[in-house]
Formats: sequence, C-alpha cells, structure tokens
Amino acid sequence: MRIDFHTHAFPDNIACDAVKDLSQDGKIPSFSDGTLSGLMRSMDASGIDISVVLNIATKPSQTRNIIDWCLKIKSDRIIPFASIHPSNRDYKDIIARIKGEGLKGIKLHPMYQDFEADDEKMFPLYELISASGLIVVFHSGKDIAFPDDDRADVGRILSVREKFRELKMVAAHTGGWRSWKEVYEKLAGKDIYFDISMTSGYIESAELFHDIIRKHSPDRLLFGTDSPWADQKKEAAWVESLDMDREAKDKIKFKNALELLS
Repeated sequence: MRIDFHTHAFPDNIACDAVKDLSQDGKIPSFSDGTLSGLMRSMDASGIDISVVLNIATKPSQTRNIIDWCLKIKSDRIIPFASIHPSNRDYKDIIARIKGEGLKGIKLHPMYQDFEADDEKMFPLYELISASGLIVVFHSGKDIAFPDDDRADVGRILSVREKFRELKMVAAHTGGWRSWKEVYEKLAGKDIYFDISMTSGYIESAELFHDIIRKHSPDRLLFGTDSPWADQKKEAAWVESLDMDREAKDKIKFKNALELLS
C-alpha cells in the first residue's frame, strides 16, 4: 500500500491555467494536467492507493469554495485538506465547518498566504486547529518562487512546534525545502511529521537525507510527492531504493499516514 501525503489538484475549469501559472512561477515542470482525473491516472500508474490533496487559499474569499471543492472530491482514494487564509475574520466558523464536515486537515503556505509562520497573529488560529484535532501541513523552508523569503524558515516552524505542543503538525519537504542542513540541526528529532516531497533530486546528498532519517526516526516520515510537480512513479521507486529495512519503508509509505489520519 502507498499513501501520497502531498499532492495537488484543481477543478477542471481552472486546472490548466493554475498549472501553467504555478509551473512558470516555480520553474518546475508538471507531470500531469492538474485535474483530479489526471492525479488518479498518475496514482494508478504509480501504485499509489490514496492521495492527500492539499489546497491553499491565497485570498480570504477562496476559503469556502475550497471547502466545497474538498467535499466534492472526497472519496476512498482522495483525502482532501482544506485551507484557511490568515485574514479570514470568521476563522472560528470556518474551522468548525472543516471539522464538522469530516475533513482531516488544513494546508498553510506562508509565502502564498503572506504570513510569517511564527507570527503571534497566527496563534489563535493554531490554538483552534489544535483544539479541533485537525492536522496542519506547513510549507516549510525555501520556495523556488520566493528564493529569498524566510517566512517559512525552519526556525519559525520549530517555534510553532515548541509553542503548540498538541498541534498535529507536518512540515513539508522533509522539514524544510533546500534548508536540510538546518532541518538536521534544529528540527530533526522533534515531535513533528515530515513529508518527504520534493526532496529526491534536490537534497545535497543521500548521506544528508539518511542522517535526517536516523535522527528524526522513520516513525515520523510520510511519503509525499508534490504531484503534479513531481513524478509519482519515480518518487515511489526512490523510496523503494532507500537503504533501510522493509518495516521502515512501510512506515513511510503508509503506516504513519494511516495512524496520523486515524
């Protein structure tokens, strides 16, 4: 079994433009068309049973439409995460709806949503997400579209972890994209999940990745790809090639995700 904890898909009417715009901004090629059906085809070709589809509200007005979209696409194979914008004044009602509709979590992206991960203005939101038992996936580290931006800095993610001990947190991209030495020094070993999306082909060395794994433990790692901006089949093969035993690989591939998602 495989669960991809980090994917994206868009409604058919905007998928083409969304993928085009995001690929141009990020200078990263896409490996599917960004539609839900495109994701499903990729999953079938890659032996992936379930995908967590992460959504990002880049404007406050998008939040409720994203929840509606999540409810539309939710299925045995698709687990959609909603989003909330830091400027949503009715965030209490929104969190209550996300929880009430049975959605599992929320994606936050400091760059695209214009906030610093450890800004105190976010604390009431984190407190409510934590109290609701929802999972929060943070974009962590650098972003190719925002090369000098530190709003998702590993140190900021660590501050949130230390402030909100009960918050179910996932730091995307093995704890911090292109900040992996800092991840090893500051974040590895803490009580936080890492999804390993967009790491293969980007991390400085296989040795550094294995150092992070050993320090952090396979118990808190989640298979993820960032599809459509990565080839799910290639990423699945990469996990199989890792120098670790079968039990550790199975934890990364699906067991940890099943436990986190309950």
